[in-house]
Amino acid sequence: MYAAIGAGMAVIGAGIGIGQIGGKAMDGIARQPESVGDFRSNMILTAALIEGAALVCMVLSFFVKAA
Repeated sequence: MYAAIGAGMAVIGAGIGIGQIGGKAMDGIARQPESVGDFRSNMILTAALIEGAALVCMVLSFFVKAA
């Protein structure tokens, strides 16, 4: 039961983080349209890192047993 809660929290946190990245990237692109490529590459890299961290959290939540 606790593993499902931990996995759910990891997914929710990653979703919020990636949503924040997307929103801030759109704000930055609106302010400086000429630097779309820089924003896009940084956004994709950061989103991938957050997704990887969430995946690790989900996997660990299923393997760590409650004491």
